[in-house]
Amino acid sequence: MSDHIEIPTRMLVHALIRDDGTVDAEELYTVAGTVGMSDQQVRLCIKRLVAEGRFTHEGRGRKAQLQATADTTRSLAPNADFLRHAFQQDAGLTPWDGVWHLAAFAVPESSRTARDSLRETLVRLGGAPLQGGLYVCANAWEPYVEDAARRVGAHEALTLLTTRDLRRGATQEPAELAGRLWPLQQIAERYHRLSRVAQPRLNRLTGTADLSPSALLTIAVELAAELSRAMEPDPLLPPQLLPQPWPGTQARELIARCWAALHERDGGEARPTLFRIYADITREAAARVTHRGRTG
Repeated sequence: MSDHIEIPTRMLVHALIRDDGTVDAEELYTVAGTVGMSDQQVRLCIKRLVAEGRFTHEGRGRKAQLQATADTTRSLAPNADFLRHAFQQDAGLTPWDGVWHLAAFAVPESSRTARDSLRETLVRLGGAPLQGGLYVCANAWEPYVEDAARRVGAHEALTLLTTRDLRRGATQEPAELAGRLWPLQQIAERYHRLSRVAQPRLNRLTGTADLSPSALLTIAVELAAELSRAMEPDPLLPPQLLPQPWPGTQARELIARCWAALHERDGGEARPTLFRIYADITREAAARVTHRGRTG
């Protein structure tokens, strides 16, 4: 397969959280070895996650069990929200209403940590900086922004507003604005890579060769890693603001087909929470694609 996939150890641990919040160490070490990680890497990562309060730890070595804290489990939900929204956009179910959503804040230097955290969160939520302390998004992000501001104690310093009239210099046309505000070429290249990663794995999943449970889990982790790498910097702009055809649409369709094939092969075994969530979302998307193909 082309394109080496680099999977952060921390992401691998998060990816293997099951519905009861546990991570089985035997499964973790097995998949880690399959993707080229050493046992020492895994041990050090577990130690860091426990020290940060992200997990508790019982037992030793491969017989151990990790338990995710409530905050760690809760952190999976926004990613699922954004993935679901992306598939809805791809299906044409959420056309843009022409409204830009803005967030402004003025946090003093004495609260620099809170300010930096809020700034990073706004970018992660799809915002682009217009000028100091002012960010714009094409989607309704207010609940996420307010939640982030409350967590860092900056809610009183936050101002939210919307507008249909946004200009930067002489640029006012929405698609041109989007091209100036977000690095669309770089984002597109990540989706091209995601498609290159997904296609050969889809071929394996839909082929006739047997795949062991660890092989299936490894494919799922690889797909999750590349999906996250592509979507994290993506502001999920509405199709009306993007160059067409947009490579994100094709890449996500391939991912949906991969997860549908994974679900067919898993034999009814319990799967990590992240994969179950992704499988549910992507199977819905695959069904919409199939329906559209039959009725189009």
